Amino acid sequence: MRVTLLAWIERFNRRHPWSHNDFYGSWVVDQVAESGAPSVLDIGCGTGNLIERLRGSGRSVTGFEPDPATARLAMARFAADHAVTIEKIGYEQRDPARRWAAITLVASLHHLPLAATLQELRSSLLPGGRMVVIGCYRSDGGIDHAIAAMVVPMNLLIGLIKHPRSADRLPDEMTAPTADPGETLQEIRAAVAEHLPGARIRRRLFWRYSLVYDKPVHDRPSGSNS
Repeated sequence: MRVTLLAWIERFNRRHPWSHNDFYGSWVVDQVAESGAPSVLDIGCGTGNLIERLRGSGRSVTGFEPDPATARLAMARFAADHAVTIEKIGYEQRDPARRWAAITLVASLHHLPLAATLQELRSSLLPGGRMVVIGCYRSDGGIDHAIAAMVVPMNLLIGLIKHPRSADRLPDEMTAPTADPGETLQEIRAAVAEHLPGARIRRRLFWRYSLVYDKPVHDRPSGSNS
């Protein structure tokens, strides 16, 4: 029965698609704007929906996107925008000497090894810089499952409102490769507390959490020259 219900929900979502990631776009942009960051790195930028919002107020934005097809769409989208650079690479392929005033990750952190990536992200921030994350976590335990049970009807309703007609195909921004998250929210909180002391992390709707980290101006993490 449970498998049948999940299959029906998946079919419904494909007919009435909407992006859980775009749902948090305005919040991410507000957090970046609050920091005053002039340069932003968006890791796993997809087709560039968040970059479209971030590029205002004179900011320069760099997007990393490892999926070739998705990166090509983003490159074409911003080909005439000198404030935006799209690089067809994953975060692990970056130049480790580069630094940004702000870094955003929306549904991309769980594609990377958590603890090591948190340390590297801290080094990739300029002193005083801000990291903003909308992440995915693996449901585990009664609280997670209870929240999921409440959110599923809301998810279906929003899909019906945003996309009332049945779709023939998913939007381009929803076709990039996905991965199931490996860590529970409790495990993510523990790793964040260890590697990003002072970060604010909150459970969010639609199987997401938010994280905001402000790197101290005089931060000198072990093993980093930032």
